[in-house]
Amino acid sequence: MNRWQSLAYGKRGGLRPIFCGKNGADEKLTGVRGFFSGKSLGSVLNYGLLYFYVFCGYFWSFEMASNLSQLDKLENQSIFIIREAYSQFRNVALLWSIGKDSTTLLWLVRKAFFGKIPFPVLHIDTTYKFQEIYEFRAEYTEKWNLDLLVAKNEDALAKGVGPDTGKFQCCNELKTVALKQAIAKFGFKALYLGIRRDEHGIRAKERVFSPRDEDFEWDYKNQPPELWDQYKTKATEEEHLRVHPLLGWREIDIWDYIQRENIPVANLYFAKNGKRFRSIGCETCCGPVESEADTIEKVVEELKTSKISERSGRAQDKEDDYMMQKLRSLGYM
Repeated sequence: MNRWQSLAYGKRGGLRPIFCGKNGADEKLTGVRGFFSGKSLGSVLNYGLLYFYVFCGYFWSFEMASNLSQLDKLENQSIFIIREAYSQFRNVALLWSIGKDSTTLLWLVRKAFFGKIPFPVLHIDTTYKFQEIYEFRAEYTEKWNLDLLVAKNEDALAKGVGPDTGKFQCCNELKTVALKQAIAKFGFKALYLGIRRDEHGIRAKERVFSPRDEDFEWDYKNQPPELWDQYKTKATEEEHLRVHPLLGWREIDIWDYIQRENIPVANLYFAKNGKRFRSIGCETCCGPVESEADTIEKVVEELKTSKISERSGRAQDKEDDYMMQKLRSLGYM
């Protein structure tokens, strides 16, 4: 037995523990020597190899992340959130308003599940949408083979609830209550929504996984922390979750992504006779802004210098911070 063999093997020929104290393997050690006390040379080598692989993994991840564009990072994060939510809940739906954000989310969900959306797409129909929205919905429901559910608050419509009865009542009855009715009818445990933090100050209070109580209401004073992309993906039996994969995106990110991916959007977003819509929904609540941007490329360039709020064309009484917070606390999108 040579010198190196004698270090690894004891006199009896067994594999000798390393990092022993002066009195042998039974002596209590601390620190790194204590961690490896009593372990064989083979075990120590295995630990070293494990740490080497972990280090290489972190280094490779860092290198990969540093080479990704901002859009790639946003896309990856959104697809992770989409898949994570679906791993927790099977009875889910995607809320599709036919606007640019929810259509981008629809595109990401199709990417996440390799071209097929494995759950229903829900559209809340107030009956006051732009005609172009209904045409776009019909066209792409067929092209993308969507399992489309259309929900209306028939009782409120029968009573004549609409823009003339007040914007708050109209939005609450025809959107919020209609959504609650659909959730109760189909038993959805989670909903994907395409809202973003930069759209409105009240939406900036949201979380990626945002719980709603048994009445579908949002307690904006009691939101779970989401530090370092650690999400609360569980819901109690009485709760359902709103999942917001686009929460960290900006308006210009959406348009950059639409341009890169060639995502179809309603033609209302493109200028005609010097005006276009920045945000679309019910025709009675949306107004155009002055613009000459009649292509995606021009929209992107316009947004780089625009000082106009994205939702400036929306009915201002509904866009008031207090009104928006009240609507969202009741379950508004």
